[in-house]
Amino acid sequence: YGYLYLLSLLTEILIHLHTKISPLYLFCVSFSGLEEVVFVIQSQRNSYHARRGEQRRVEILQQAAELGQGNPVVLLLHELSQYEGDWSVLPALPHLSATYGQSASWFFFIEEETRVLLSALLQVLNRYPVQEEWFLGKRLHDNDASIIHHYAFSEDPASFGYPDPAAGWAVSTLLLRRLAERIQHEHLKSDFTIDLKHELALYIWEEGNGPQLTAVPQFCTEMRDNCATTFTTYLPNCGDPVPKKDVFVAVKTCQKFHTERVPVVKATWEKDAGFLEFYSDVLDASIPTISLGVPNTERGHCGKTFAILRRFLSKAVPKADWLVIVDDDTLISLPRLRRLLRCYDPKEAVSLGERYGYGLVQNGYSYATGGGGMVLSRVAVSRLVTSGCSCYSDDAPDDMVLGRCFTALGVPITHSPLFHQARPDDYSESLISMQQAISFHKHWNINPVAVYKQWLQDTNPRDEL
Repeated sequence: YGYLYLLSLLTEILIHLHTKISPLYLFCVSFSGLEEVVFVIQSQRNSYHARRGEQRRVEILQQAAELGQGNPVVLLLHELSQYEGDWSVLPALPHLSATYGQSASWFFFIEEETRVLLSALLQVLNRYPVQEEWFLGKRLHDNDASIIHHYAFSEDPASFGYPDPAAGWAVSTLLLRRLAERIQHEHLKSDFTIDLKHELALYIWEEGNGPQLTAVPQFCTEMRDNCATTFTTYLPNCGDPVPKKDVFVAVKTCQKFHTERVPVVKATWEKDAGFLEFYSDVLDASIPTISLGVPNTERGHCGKTFAILRRFLSKAVPKADWLVIVDDDTLISLPRLRRLLRCYDPKEAVSLGERYGYGLVQNGYSYATGGGGMVLSRVAVSRLVTSGCSCYSDDAPDDMVLGRCFTALGVPITHSPLFHQARPDDYSESLISMQQAISFHKHWNINPVAVYKQWLQDTNPRDEL
């Protein structure tokens, strides 16, 4: 009777206090373990990235088997469907919701190089009642209003948080189901996907109608005590850098920038190029420049870029595995780029850079943005040129036209966050401080030589051929 009395008393206390503790109580009953967690590895179709994603999946499943607290679902994002735009996550939400929305409590998104300690992750997730909408991550914020974020929250940029994808981010199933429903019936405010992590946070926040990001200290990028996640690097060691002779660099310029921008290239990164040509609207022997017979355009430069592609395949220039097309105000680390290129197979059609998207929710296309540098394997250039795909005008946006052409050809746009379309000041300082950046773009309101030395110049460069 004493036991029954205590049980009855405890029940009365729970009923009396249910408004305060029932969510936690119910949560403890409903969330049982890893079988209710869906891991989504934000993988890519390129063979190198597909292998890395699969290795991460195997590691997670092996760790789960050893832990003995259930087997999670581990998905590779690029395998969810044939649609290339799934990388922007929103188009994939209806499928995730329909397939796993009834059995899962959490969806956890990670990069290919994010490492997860499952026991610690379970402890973190157990703190948050699954009957509520949660958006969890390592919080980043802007210090100043940023052009890549359309100057959002310009009066107080630090007030809005968005997740560092390298540390992983989680949404409760209740939230994911609602987002999946919304995306099928609402039009996005912009057709462009520029900075995915910030745009996802804005979509989830829904101008105050949805949850803001909850900062989770255990979601880490650098190893420290109590971390549930850590991150390795976006610049892996795949072997010796590719030789200088295997990389051909094309710099787009025009007469009005010969004395303003070209000297910056020569003072910073030109020395690291094996083969480099400046393409302009006029010949200038002092640089020297090459005229491709395409008049200068104020914007777009598609005609000039396609002329560069044809020249790269011709016998007018040395044969190289890789073509790098940059603007005359692009700042780039060619030694770091050659290290990264070792990870890729030049016999594949590779288009590499900072990936943007256009109309991705409506079956659009992706493209490597031009200012950060477009890197193409010889195979990719050959497929593009022989396909007949072309500019609709000389001043069409070259990067977008290339992206549309590659999408039609089934060539994936491979993303590296080490390429940057804007200046260092336009990105979260904590984010770029952990990177070994490959490029930045624009000279506006900065000292470009100083920016190059601070962010791109290696203090102890290797001796490279």
